[in-house]
Amino acid sequence: MDYKKTGADLSTVTRDLRDLDHETGNLYESIAIISKRANQISAEIKEELTNKLAEFASNTDNLEEIFENREQIEISKFYERLPKPSLMAIQEFFDGKIYHRNPNTEVQK
Repeated sequence: MDYKKTGADLSTVTRDLRDLDHETGNLYESIAIISKRANQISAEIKEELTNKLAEFASNTDNLEEIFENREQIEISKFYERLPKPSLMAIQEFFDGKIYHRNPNTEVQK
């Protein structure tokens, strides 16, 4: 996922609760969908960041040999400036980019 191109807000925005239940018909179901997607986004970001920072990992435990790496600092700052996963998930939900289904409400054939 390209996090640079996300249209999510960088800070918390007050939302009208009535806008959340249009797609599902249930506010709590919408919140559960957004929450699960936020957890997925968070896991993706964490895995990506861990992989990028693993290149800079040192095998020694000596504190004297630890030094600042400019590239590592820039990578960390990039991820700190990203919108929160919950804000990304809300934006995806409003844009209709989240696939969801409820097996309890689906018509059985």
